[in-house]
Amino acid sequence: MVTAPADVVRRQYLASAAGDLAALRATLAPDVEWTEMAGFPLAGTYRTPEGVTSNVMERLGMEWDGWTAHDDTYVVDGGNVVVLARYTAVNKATGRPIDVRVAHHFVVRGGLIARFEQFVDTALVREAMKS
Repeated sequence: MVTAPADVVRRQYLASAAGDLAALRATLAPDVEWTEMAGFPLAGTYRTPEGVTSNVMERLGMEWDGWTAHDDTYVVDGGNVVVLARYTAVNKATGRPIDVRVAHHFVVRGGLIARFEQFVDTALVREAMKS
């Protein structure tokens, strides 16, 4: 049974919010390409489910308290899912919060996330990291 692309993406957000990295990895294709935007503290493209969780989610957890992506609007076109969302968190080093709008583009193939690309105002994120 293949799950609808938006449902796969929603499961990813729920797993991330719960800190359930195993459930999050289960939504990702073995050859996933996950791109964090240039200028973002974790900028780059990560591959494999383990590469995504160790280089993105685990690092976010080390540097931020309560990092959450609040997904609110989904636009779906076949396997393309664009999500408008909001990041909230508090930087552990500075104690400064963020509340910033983001857009995420997912490509879902065969019930798994094959590609991800982040769009965010990186200046607002970096501002919260300045002491």
